[in-house]
Amino acid sequence: MENLDVTVLRALRDWRQAGRPAVLATVVRTWGSSPRPVGSIMALCEGGAVVGSVSGGCIEDDLIARYAQSAAADALPHAGPPQFAKYGVTADEAHRFGLPCGGTLELLLEFNPDAAQLYELVQALDAGRLMHRRVRLADGQATLEPAAAPAELSVDERELINTFGPEYRMLIIGAGQMSEYLATMALFSGFTVTVCDPRDEYRGAWSVPGARVLTTMPDDTVAEFRPDARTCVIALTHDPKLDDLALLQALETPAFYIGAIGSRRNNQARRLRMIEHLGQTEQSLARLRGPIGLYIGSKTPPEIAVSIMAEVLAVKNGVALPREMDVAHVKDLQQGQSGGVRGDSATCFAG
Repeated sequence: MENLDVTVLRALRDWRQAGRPAVLATVVRTWGSSPRPVGSIMALCEGGAVVGSVSGGCIEDDLIARYAQSAAADALPHAGPPQFAKYGVTADEAHRFGLPCGGTLELLLEFNPDAAQLYELVQALDAGRLMHRRVRLADGQATLEPAAAPAELSVDERELINTFGPEYRMLIIGAGQMSEYLATMALFSGFTVTVCDPRDEYRGAWSVPGARVLTTMPDDTVAEFRPDARTCVIALTHDPKLDDLALLQALETPAFYIGAIGSRRNNQARRLRMIEHLGQTEQSLARLRGPIGLYIGSKTPPEIAVSIMAEVLAVKNGVALPREMDVAHVKDLQQGQSGGVRGDSATCFAG
């Protein structure tokens, strides 16, 4: 499953190339609690078809109704300046549109964006390029330009700038059962997923459509993958011959999440091994996560995959996690309370 922004832009491109009127809605400001973050987009086509989301559904319903009424009255702009629409200003509106208490959001509505430019934008995103899309508020004129780094949406009295792509990527080392669960959740979360495993016996049972499977050695794969700030690298094999060098290769990149499955003891042994035999230091290993996942009491492979995916998304979204969610911390507390070493089976994998 591809990134939601790309899905929206692809549908909008197709509608416009077919000559169908359409609207692009972008969340440009929020106050208080809001269902969707700034930068979220939604496309609305004649007839009421919608792709994407700017709320939990109620605002979409209102936009569809407004669009249908305007189209029926032939009052819908075919081009020209975009329009701002604000929802949830009053308590009554917040209740009507299903916004959280005190929530307010403002949208920018663009009418019939240029089909050729949408084609160019989607093509760039498919090629893995990061792009700025600038919209001049005076007349709706949009321009594209390459972006050097991801950026938050910005808007002032003159223009809106929204940054798109490339998609978030997940590289999983190991094609076991756990990898299947994690890959499935990552795909549904908008990541492109690549799985690397040189072992025939593990790859033979792989069955997750949409995930690319490679047979190369993991450290070579990481080097060729060139992880960027939208990439996470997760080792799930428990095999130092496959995991260690790949993790060290990943630590030389700006990947936002790098981690390996294993218990506290296995994690400590990995770090010691890397320091004593691979020339690493505690400082050089500071970004290496392990045990990975959030502590949710997970014991089965699906639950463990949930805990890992939750941590990946929290790091991606810049959420500061409380120490009580850290697997190693919770297990240390449990061990201290029991007065000895408790079964460490749950942390053989994750939280």
